[in-house]
Amino acid sequence: MSTFDSIAPMMMGFFIFFFVFLLAGIAFLRERISGTLERLMATPIKRYEIVMGYFLGFGVFVMIQTIIIQLFMVYGLGIEIKGNSFSVLLINVLLAAGSLSLGTLLSTFAKTEFQLIQFIPIVILPQILFSGIFSLREAPIWVEGLSKIFPLTYAADALTGVVIRGSTLFDVGTDVLILLGYAIVFIVLNTIALKKYRRL
Repeated sequence: MSTFDSIAPMMMGFFIFFFVFLLAGIAFLRERISGTLERLMATPIKRYEIVMGYFLGFGVFVMIQTIIIQLFMVYGLGIEIKGNSFSVLLINVLLAAGSLSLGTLLSTFAKTEFQLIQFIPIVILPQILFSGIFSLREAPIWVEGLSKIFPLTYAADALTGVVIRGSTLFDVGTDVLILLGYAIVFIVLNTIALKKYRRL
């Protein structure tokens, strides 16, 4: 197996995480700048309803983007999936959901697109370094522990299992549940972050 084949599942996850994070963050920031979010906050709509509305709205485009990236990796770059393709899609969708909610969360702390872009090295670079794209076998123990806080670590592990080893969803169930947990936590934090615009 070539080096590219071994890291391809991780790179698939990284591309999905990065592009969804960027798309969600910029789109939500523009909603704020245009005043759309403020007008929504002036209505009786609950914070969680606003968050879920944006999440589901962006989710359609995120799903399309995720499918396109996965298809490109498989048919464009020739990656062979030994496991179930729908399992790969589910893992990617859960990763995208976490990235979507994280992007919208961080956009609440940015006033301009430039400020949002400055979050990229803080959020994306550690994901690249510690998610398994680069070997951590000779790294200090604390580095391995640090890698456990990043969602891309679990996505990379699950994708590698399904794509390369032919693992089932049951085999990577822990990683899948953690990815789901990340998405839920970030959605809750989004709801809390909206308190800065309105107290219900």
